[in-house]
Amino acid sequence: MGSVTVICSDKTGTLTENRMGVTSLETAGHAIENPGEDLASPFSSVALLLAAGALCNDARLEKRGAGPQTPLGDPMEIALATAARRARMDKGELDAAFSRVAEIPFDSARKRMTTVHRVPANLPAGLRDRTLPLASGGLIAFTKGALESILEVCDRQRVEAGEGPLDSAARTAIRLAGERWGQTGRRVLGFAYRQVLSGENLVSDEHRLVFLGLMGLSDPTRAEAKSAVQSCRTAGIRPVMITGDHPFTAQHVARELGIEGPVLCGAELEAMPDERLEALVDQIGIYARVLPEHKLRIVRALQARGHVVSMTGDGVNDAPALRQADIGVAMGITGTDVTKQVSDMVLLDDNFATVVAAVEEGRAIYDNIRKFIRYVLAGNFGELLVMLLGPFFGLSLPLLPVQILWINLVSDGLNGLALSVEPPERDTMNRPPRRAGESIFAGGMVRHIVGVGALLGLISLAVGLFFWHRHHPAWQAAIFLTLASGQAFQTLAARSWRDSIFRLGFKSNPMTLVSVALAVASTLAIVYVPALQNLFGTVSLSIGQLLAILAVSTVPFWSIEYGKYLLRRRG
Repeated sequence: MGSVTVICSDKTGTLTENRMGVTSLETAGHAIENPGEDLASPFSSVALLLAAGALCNDARLEKRGAGPQTPLGDPMEIALATAARRARMDKGELDAAFSRVAEIPFDSARKRMTTVHRVPANLPAGLRDRTLPLASGGLIAFTKGALESILEVCDRQRVEAGEGPLDSAARTAIRLAGERWGQTGRRVLGFAYRQVLSGENLVSDEHRLVFLGLMGLSDPTRAEAKSAVQSCRTAGIRPVMITGDHPFTAQHVARELGIEGPVLCGAELEAMPDERLEALVDQIGIYARVLPEHKLRIVRALQARGHVVSMTGDGVNDAPALRQADIGVAMGITGTDVTKQVSDMVLLDDNFATVVAAVEEGRAIYDNIRKFIRYVLAGNFGELLVMLLGPFFGLSLPLLPVQILWINLVSDGLNGLALSVEPPERDTMNRPPRRAGESIFAGGMVRHIVGVGALLGLISLAVGLFFWHRHHPAWQAAIFLTLASGQAFQTLAARSWRDSIFRLGFKSNPMTLVSVALAVASTLAIVYVPALQNLFGTVSLSIGQLLAILAVSTVPFWSIEYGKYLLRRRG
């Protein structure tokens, strides 16, 4: 996640709240903007449009306690059922009256859904005041879907007096209405119907429909999505929107969120060779009217340009793209089991901001792994120098095996674990992504390990030699105390790559203070507690000697802090 350079995200539910509502509807001659709670209309065409939205609809009703039935299902279909209820046409009553006898489910290629219903001989009492111009006792098919997909299969349109021609002028007016709504960020759905004749096979005869009208649905963008997009930009990550919605709708939402780049439609992408797509993929910020299989081509084109790609998806057909992506992200709420199984990550809240937060967390985890390695290896290199060089200066055995074991298990291990829970640094999302193939020792880490380790080892040797040449029996304890204390103080400086510990403060990671305090206290106990002295082969030091050793042990800490100061000055 820390290496991601492009995040390809769905629009609905990820960048938006997936909390839809019908904000406009239009039939031939009648248009209603911002319908209120009471959507009752005297026009039969409007009533039929609303009934079509509720019947060609897989939302289901659930009774909760003594309250009214609540629709559950896709937010778009819930919005359609809610609009019908405002016109005093309850979905439960409609479903009971107009029993469904057949259906053609929605698919991404057709971009529409059709259901076939039996028209009752007599409407229930609750629907009698609704003017539904339908022949009783027959079958009727309702179709909903993308506006251009619906217009493709319509040759007439519903007008108040009956049915009229759907000529080029009418088609142009309908398309302009859809584009006008799309430019304000609304999702546009078209609706059609047809009386089904006896013996007709609707699967092969999903054409010659009567255009009924269109509805515009709003879906507000997530409040946190705009700041998440901005975080991507400062972090060197390019957000890309991929949606099946109309290009105008996608462009409006992208403009609200700050996603930049031209729009590429699925039809254009379909006709485009892979080489051309790879040449353009770095500029395209919005993909509209795409099919799930297009996502796979987009991922491959981005990867061919050297990008590390994160791709979100929820449907079964998204699985190949999620598997191909470097980080496949499945929707935890709306996602299918297949997408969850092939993905690397599952979003429990289906929120784009959570993907960005995961990127920050990924960078922080990687930083902490590097801090842990840098800290431990620097300390181990210091120990190695002490053990290798000590004999050349006359120190036969600078450290006992049990003392080395203590430093590695307690001083290194305890403090290293505290570094592993360090919170993200303030510039974590203000720097470009690391290269995916970059060594974990990149960025001068080896130089730091060798430099700090050598300084720690040489200081410990110098302290030991000082005591050795004065024939002080505590020379070995002095080396042990210098190494262990130097490691503890180094922990504080190792918390950040650039920021001083005095800027970070000591409250941001209290685990570090606890671990350093425990490491120093346990080391002092080994030096001063008689029972532990016998076990670890140490000798007590005077208070003056102790304070001097502790002061000298801070030299690696100050050297690291000075190095970070120079780094900040260079910018």
